[in-house]
Order: sequence, then structure tokens, then C-alpha cells
Amino acid sequence: MAAQTVAASVTAKPAPFLLHRLIDLDIAFSLWVHSACLPIPRWLLKALEISGDGRFWFPIPISLFSFSSRSPILLALILGSLLDLLLVGLIKHLVRRPRPVYNKGMNLTFAVDHWSFPSGHSSRVFFISAFLIMCADRFRAALDSHHLVHGYFGGEPTDLFLIFAFVWSAATSVSRVLLGRHFVLDVIAGACLGVFEALLVFHLMKI
Repeated sequence: MAAQTVAASVTAKPAPFLLHRLIDLDIAFSLWVHSACLPIPRWLLKALEISGDGRFWFPIPISLFSFSSRSPILLALILGSLLDLLLVGLIKHLVRRPRPVYNKGMNLTFAVDHWSFPSGHSSRVFFISAFLIMCADRFRAALDSHHLVHGYFGGEPTDLFLIFAFVWSAATSVSRVLLGRHFVLDVIAGACLGVFEALLVFHLMKI
């Protein structure tokens, strides 16, 4: 029995080492990416940051919902945004990973914004883009009814719209590392969380 206990403790010890090693690699790689991309105009990265800010996104579906309260997509976007806010805040409070030391000029809205893991911007923008992709059939029917939009770029308007949404979400997430707001793993975790939220809301709302 004692031998089994010793064996279990021996096998359990490498986990913290591997975790710390992964964190060290994440910190080093994130700093390298941040430093290598310093020539990128900061105004562009700030524009992406603002485009994924919750203070910018929350009023949009709420305002549209006041004009079209029967839209299940708008309701799902509102509920998903609230879910994202709660989950990100909870995880940040539990994990409490400090932001990069080279993070400068960031406005903190909530106390949990002091923490880095996961990226709230990444979870938000990937929730939005993933949810829109799941609603592709509805958007295809809506956009195809507008003759000025249909085929304007020589392609399917819905596909172009969804490609733009995905590129925007990816670029916004990458900008978090380039601005020094987050580490790479923060962004990856946020993106995965956003996709999970989109799947959950899409199936619960039965859209």
C-alpha cells in the first residue's frame, strides 16, 4: 500500500514542472512575437482592440433587439455575450495570471481585467464569428434577397461576410499579443472558449 502511495506521488510530480515549463515557453514566445512585430502601426492594433471591446459590442445587439425583439439571433448574441462576460470573469478570478510586464497604456474596466488568462477579447470575437458561421443559412437567405449585395464582389455575399468575420476575429486576437495585453496561450484559450460558447448558445437556442 505504501509502495503504491509513493509511486502515485512520483508520477504526480512531473505535472507542475511541465505546466511551469509550458508557461515559461509561452512567456518567451509571446515576448518574441511582441518584439518582432513592433514595426506594425500601433493605431491599427488599437483599432482592432476597440473593435472587439465589450463596451462597443454590448450596445449593438441590445439596440438592434429593441427594434426587432423577435430575432432569435440577436437574443442569442446578447445571451452569449453575457455568458462570455461571466465565464471570462470567473476564470480570470480563479487563475489570476498576471498580464505581461510590457503591457502599457491599458484601461481597466473591471477588477478582473488585471488578470490575463483567458483573453476576453479573443473569447468575445470568436464567439461572435463562430456563432455567425453557425447561422450561415439564415444570413444567406437574408443577404440573397438584396440584389445590390448579391454578387457585388463576384462571389457569394454570405461567404464573403463570414470570411471577413473570421479574419477579423483572428486579427483581433493576434493584436492582443502584439499590443502586449496577453500571452499566446491566453489568446488560444479565449478563442476556444468563444467557440464553445457559440456552440452552447446555438444549440440551447435551437437556431
